[in-house]
Amino acid sequence: MKTIIVIPARYGSKRFPGKPLALLEGKAILERVWDIASFVCKSVPNCSAVVATEEPSTETPSDKIIAFCNEKNIPIVTTSTQCRSGSDRAWEVVSNLPVRPDVVVNLQGDVPICPPHFVIRLIEALSKDPTADVATICTQLNWSALDALREAKKSGPFSGTTVIASQNDEAIWFSKNIIPAIRNEEKLRSETAFSPVLRHVGLYAYRYEALEFFAASNNTPYEKLEQLEQLRFLENGKKILLVRGKYPPGYEQTTSGIDTHSDLERAAEVIRNSGELLDYYANADWKEEF
Repeated sequence: MKTIIVIPARYGSKRFPGKPLALLEGKAILERVWDIASFVCKSVPNCSAVVATEEPSTETPSDKIIAFCNEKNIPIVTTSTQCRSGSDRAWEVVSNLPVRPDVVVNLQGDVPICPPHFVIRLIEALSKDPTADVATICTQLNWSALDALREAKKSGPFSGTTVIASQNDEAIWFSKNIIPAIRNEEKLRSETAFSPVLRHVGLYAYRYEALEFFAASNNTPYEKLEQLEQLRFLENGKKILLVRGKYPPGYEQTTSGIDTHSDLERAAEVIRNSGELLDYYANADWKEEF
């Protein structure tokens, strides 16, 4: 099975201009993401990776990203400024390859402390289930994490996505609301350390045909309402596998991307407190643990 990891990286973020090249504990965010992709490619047969950025212009000075990648010997391609999302950008990359891959991973260029085994497990999931169209990561929230999510939604109701799983760990639904509703919660809290709520981690592996479908299809009604592109697959009867992720010690709930300078500082604090992420994988028997 041939796999490619596409790393979309835009220079012109409105909230954080130049974000991919911002330094996180002395190393550019984009370089950290590339290191994660490189680790995955060394662990997965027939896997490669590439950075995808926008065509340079006055409005999008992505020539700086191109120069950085060339300096670091990181493969990079330019894509149209018309791409609506990272998934569309990934499709533009793979649709122009001389040899089409079987699986495409969309690893955003602003997730510098994404556990690499998350990516590996997604690729493995599609390899094991030929009927699946997409695989994505979710984590089960303990009660403290659920309380924190509820509190966060008081000020940012559209932050954080939850998902409901079938008994076969197929996605039934995603929402910006916290689902499912929980009756008799006090009783559940006394019986188990974990809530029934699964938080979605926005990391995807697509079968080539599924990504092709996404790029050629229109927004669906619930996708528009929730602004969750994965609902387009479910509304069209596509199968999304849920892979339950476990974080390395100290890195719990840190896969979200860097959107602001505050996010950057939080990520730096994680690294200072818990050490470099890839050092953990070098020193731990992660294949057994995860």
